[in-house]
Amino acid sequence: MVLVWGKTDQNGDSARRGGPAWNPLLAHLLDVAATAGVLWHRHLPPHIRKRLTEAFGAGNETTARQVVMVLAALHDLGKASDCFLGQWQHGRGRTQMKAHAKTWEEQARAAGLPLGDDLAHAYYARHEHITAAALPRLLGCACTGCGGTGTRHKGLHDAGALLGGHHGHIPHPETVDRARGAAPLTQWGDVQAAIVQTVAETVGLDLAILAKAVSPVRPSARVAFLYLMYLADWVASDTEFFNFRVHTTPVTDWWQAALQDADRAVHARRLTRWQARPVTWEEMWPDTPSPRAFQTDGMRLAPAEGQAMIIVESDTGSGKTRLALWMAHHLARTCGYSGLYMALPTRAAGNQVANELRKFLHAVLAPGEVRDMALVHGTAQATDLVHELVDAHQAHGDQLTDLSATVEAATCTDRGQAVLDPWYLRRCLALVAGFGVGTVDQIALAPQGSRHWALRLGALMCKVVIIDEAHAYELFQQNLLSAAVEWLAEGGASLVVLSATLPRSIRSELTTAWRRGLGTTGHDDGTAGPIMVVDHNGRISRGGPLPHDPHTPKLLTDIQLIEDPCDTNLVAHLLDQARNGGCVVVRSTRVDPCRSRYRKALQLASAHGWQPDEILILHGMLLPRHRLQLETRLAGMLGPGPRGRRNPDRPSRLLVFATGVIEQSLDLDFDHGVTDLCPIDVAVQFRGRIHRHAVNDPYRPSWCCTPRLSMLWQPDRDGLPIVEPPDFTAGRPIGTYDGLVYAPYVLAASWHTLAQRRGPDGIVRLETPRDSEWALESVYGEAIPVAGPAQALLDRTRTAHLDALADEALQAEARLFRPFTRRRRTPVATYDLASGNNQGDGDNGGVTGIAAVSRLGEDTVDCLILYQQPNGMITYDHEGMQKADLGQRSPSRDVTAYRRQQKNLLANTLALPARWWQGRHPLQPITDWSNHPQPALRNKPVILLSPAGTCLSGPVGMLRYDHTTGLERL
Repeated sequence: MVLVWGKTDQNGDSARRGGPAWNPLLAHLLDVAATAGVLWHRHLPPHIRKRLTEAFGAGNETTARQVVMVLAALHDLGKASDCFLGQWQHGRGRTQMKAHAKTWEEQARAAGLPLGDDLAHAYYARHEHITAAALPRLLGCACTGCGGTGTRHKGLHDAGALLGGHHGHIPHPETVDRARGAAPLTQWGDVQAAIVQTVAETVGLDLAILAKAVSPVRPSARVAFLYLMYLADWVASDTEFFNFRVHTTPVTDWWQAALQDADRAVHARRLTRWQARPVTWEEMWPDTPSPRAFQTDGMRLAPAEGQAMIIVESDTGSGKTRLALWMAHHLARTCGYSGLYMALPTRAAGNQVANELRKFLHAVLAPGEVRDMALVHGTAQATDLVHELVDAHQAHGDQLTDLSATVEAATCTDRGQAVLDPWYLRRCLALVAGFGVGTVDQIALAPQGSRHWALRLGALMCKVVIIDEAHAYELFQQNLLSAAVEWLAEGGASLVVLSATLPRSIRSELTTAWRRGLGTTGHDDGTAGPIMVVDHNGRISRGGPLPHDPHTPKLLTDIQLIEDPCDTNLVAHLLDQARNGGCVVVRSTRVDPCRSRYRKALQLASAHGWQPDEILILHGMLLPRHRLQLETRLAGMLGPGPRGRRNPDRPSRLLVFATGVIEQSLDLDFDHGVTDLCPIDVAVQFRGRIHRHAVNDPYRPSWCCTPRLSMLWQPDRDGLPIVEPPDFTAGRPIGTYDGLVYAPYVLAASWHTLAQRRGPDGIVRLETPRDSEWALESVYGEAIPVAGPAQALLDRTRTAHLDALADEALQAEARLFRPFTRRRRTPVATYDLASGNNQGDGDNGGVTGIAAVSRLGEDTVDCLILYQQPNGMITYDHEGMQKADLGQRSPSRDVTAYRRQQKNLLANTLALPARWWQGRHPLQPITDWSNHPQPALRNKPVILLSPAGTCLSGPVGMLRYDHTTGLERL
């Protein structure tokens, strides 16, 4: 039994410490059991332990902990099989390890291990599937499938299926059935039974109790078990903490070492629950020591106990984010959550809010307390913040070179410290960190069958989840979020939803999903207010300042509908208007018109007395290297000043051309704004960047002393807005491609709603929150009845809009898992969560079947863009000052060089639209692009540019990049 190997020293870590070439399977199983036990006590919040106690201990927590330890340990039981054990000598691996494999096989056969005669051609099945097939019988099931004549033990088969998913995908029953032939009972049954018995005895569990205790009916209990198993396995597989054991050493010695190693590993990775201490508002936010009336009302509504969903609706800049963080801290104190995760619609928004969370942690953590804070999105490692956090982690005692290495206990400081262990940079692990800020994609992927989906969902169930700008998501995402909300409610998490403009339909769906997860409808007390709380019993209460209350902060905005005067006239007018002062932003729906307007402004700048550096452009087709620099520059000029004072670096005038990235949580204050025709909720959100900081009001030029938003629209022959893209088959040669970004009906309805509200001077005077409801419901509610030509436009576009929404709903439903059936609300079956055959890997898309995706949109291809200088040197920048490091970098050899290289490569990676490879003049297929021999460029789509931005390698002659205006097709 002890000669069954579980891991081999392919990386040489054990050899460097003078250890053996292989680790006994039983030793690894005991390491996982010990780690699961430590995580149970120190990592899992009370509500998760309660669910696991019901599912695996029949209400007894001591029993449940032991059962979970044993089951988690047995995840790799299927390695006791010919097909797995033969991989060392006959599979892939270092040649020098083959001699060790031969020696092991000779020892194993001599000791009587029942190895087959031909390991190279053994019947193959994945070892986790063998575990799923064998475990129910070994734990006491006597059904016909397990070789007996009794009834099927559903709980044990569920547990086997869950363990069969420990590499990311719960298998289908057919997959498990096929795996039975890989480890026949007559050959491996006794060895596997001995392993099971030894693990149980070592942990101190009577196997007879286990079969009676296992009944994982509750959906969240199954997710929680998977989460704990994944985490315990990954921690216990880290050779930085767990040494390979010598097979001749007593098993009792392995167990003692495992307990010590597990405790050390969990401590070093800071996988302990957040012990939120009492903190006053003033201590939490010393720069705003007194909460606003709106925030005070929200604090009063916070429930005294139990999980809750809290929806906060208020204008941009009203202090929603700080109230949400206060709520998260309060809920962590009352419910024992392990941390929090803040989800935002875009990466740029996440980068901005991460700094606010970092300040929050410094205030609320106890002196000397160190916690991990992750930035969770695809280009996180390209941001300076992530590397600052990693550096802070290493400054607390980490002298090791491996990116995934540990740290010792932090030294004491006079305040809390946010850091980031590079271990959390691994795929899927960022959400496990105690605190995180990232995109909403992580929540949208959580209820889908992507690889390790239960790790995402389990990590979120342990936390308070904050969803910001909840109005900013398409219906497809909203449906995914609805399923995630149902899971979070069932799993005991708490949720805070923030929005400046939340349509009634979205609010209702979120509330319904939360109550479905709770399994109750609760009581609505009928109160009113912009803050709504749904408590753990489903009861709804509301509060906060009402729109007509004289004490309610009001946001006044003049919206002027203007026929688009063409780029030349628009730009000339703005240059003249702001000649003597004024910071103006022009928001374009798409990159191409944004770039066109910017170039026209540069052409006209000199004639109107402007300097080129007073005109900027920001959009999504800039490399992260250049976009992050520009965002930092804008924040430095137009962001808030120190301690609420006027920003001393604010320019007297500035003209910024941008796309929608400008309104996504960038804390900028413009004097005037111009936008293309857009949905009314987007306009209100964008308005939040105009006159944002009241401290600047006395200094604004007279022409823009009133907050005003100019909305440009293009009229057709009937005087109605052009909102649909060109369609030659429908006889519509004239159109706008903005109708591919926003639903034409929403554009038409937004224009009509505003046009109907214009005063005699042609201006719509919008006061929020008073006018928020009618503005949203007139667009997103029932159809608008009108007379004349507008009715035909609204009817036609609404029909297409409803068809598109129905398709989005169907696509979401095809991908997601729900905890309960919709009609009878029965718990979903374990095998209904099977994902191995038809789901993709989530982050990387699916290869076959239905890919798990977080948003529909168009597909993109990540390309690495570098510069080739005249002397042949490849650089990150066009000036040729930053030579590209394209060598083979390993985190185990030079962590500093590896981190620097990864950051630079991400900073030079850009997502190209898949449509660029389609239609007329498509880009050359990536398979036809030049291959590059440098190690860092292998298997990557690489575009090499000249210093002037022309394409030298890749789609030669078809693209151009400028560090100011970004990437464009020729």
